[in-house]
Amino acid sequence: MVVLVGLRPSRYIKHSPPKATKLGSRIEPQISVQVLVLGDIGRSPRMQYHAMSIAKHGGRVDVIGYKESALHPGLVDNSLINVVPLSPPPRILRLNILPFIISGPLKVLWQILSIFYTLAYGIKPARWMLVQNPPSIPTLFIAMVVCFLRNTHLIIDWHNYGWSILAGTRGSSHPFVKISKKYEAMLGHWAPTVSFTVTKAMAEELRDKPYNIRSPILTLHDRPASIFQPISSPDARQAFLRRLPETSEFVDTIMQGRVKLLVSSTSWTPDEDFSLLLEALCSYSASTKPLPPILAIITGKGPQKQMYLNQISALTESSKLSNIKIATAWLTAEDYATLLACADLGVCLHMSSSGVDLPMKVVDMFGAGLPVVGYGNYSSWKELVKEGVNGRGFNTSDDLSLALQELFGDSEGHDLARLREGAIEEGSRRWDDEWDEVAGRLLGLIEEEETLNSIPDHAR
Repeated sequence: MVVLVGLRPSRYIKHSPPKATKLGSRIEPQISVQVLVLGDIGRSPRMQYHAMSIAKHGGRVDVIGYKESALHPGLVDNSLINVVPLSPPPRILRLNILPFIISGPLKVLWQILSIFYTLAYGIKPARWMLVQNPPSIPTLFIAMVVCFLRNTHLIIDWHNYGWSILAGTRGSSHPFVKISKKYEAMLGHWAPTVSFTVTKAMAEELRDKPYNIRSPILTLHDRPASIFQPISSPDARQAFLRRLPETSEFVDTIMQGRVKLLVSSTSWTPDEDFSLLLEALCSYSASTKPLPPILAIITGKGPQKQMYLNQISALTESSKLSNIKIATAWLTAEDYATLLACADLGVCLHMSSSGVDLPMKVVDMFGAGLPVVGYGNYSSWKELVKEGVNGRGFNTSDDLSLALQELFGDSEGHDLARLREGAIEEGSRRWDDEWDEVAGRLLGLIEEEETLNSIPDHAR
């Protein structure tokens, strides 16, 4: 019994109202939050924005996740943000050498042990834990247990459904998919003090079967961070395009409008079908209409990148992309934001596995004042993109090709100019505006009586 008590992790001590406490020679902020990302922190922009917003308002933040790529500059050298790297699984589990039925459970077991130890013993207790979902396995169960042991309130930040993503690769009838769906629905119902969702459509689904969540659900739309801004100076645009290797030889023709600059960010995975864009560009190239050449810059990393690079090379050699130049790039956050502001059009290939999530890349494009053409055959698309106002949707490669021909074939540029105005207007509401109004008040970092009254007493 003595051993068990000794192993019990330390607990968060409530103060009503919350107050700052002294820890040694340092003052501990009154609000403390653990932000858990079971993935690469650097490639989880929304969770990084959460952490920076908490710290901006004086809260202490522990960001727990895998540290594989560069972090947002706002997380670096911030005394209120502590980045806690998780130990990655052994190499044999990461290389997909073993069959999934063996490697899957072993990887989950490794994650369970490393996450539990880090959350329970590796960091100080906090008032709140904010967990990204998906992945839900094993994150939600561990988070629920640790929150119980450490007297912490759990917030699930629903970006999508883990089971729906798994169904995209395993099929909806796969046993793991069925188990994952039941697990996610059960813990989604039991675990959270509060839930955040990225769309209103998702919030509505979570209140219904199979989730039946009865605790508060707050929609916190993704909004562009301050790094994404329109560019109004032609000189600044020209200077950046000249500096960037992928655009340097096309600067003059881009500035004159004789070459159109298209940007697409992709994870090179099956849920973003890059073949749609390739087929649309081939169709554009084959058109008999007088259309301007396109320089398409594709950013991002992912498992299918080399496969598509081989296809691009073959299509180029066979002259099926005669007036199209496709380049790939991996950019810093600052350069990516500036590239979006300098482009003529953004293309989003995100296909929602659940039908109720939204791609953050479109939000970033709007923040940079860039109109978007995106795959829009799912219910939540219209929450973000207004057809003909700030962008256009497509369902097939023919739809996409037609949109490119109409927008780039307009020699006066009226259609693109109108969409750009709509993109700038949509992007004018920023992450800070959205976050302060929803999350800031919930966490107690921004006080407002009417907001706090809507939150259960036990969650305050």
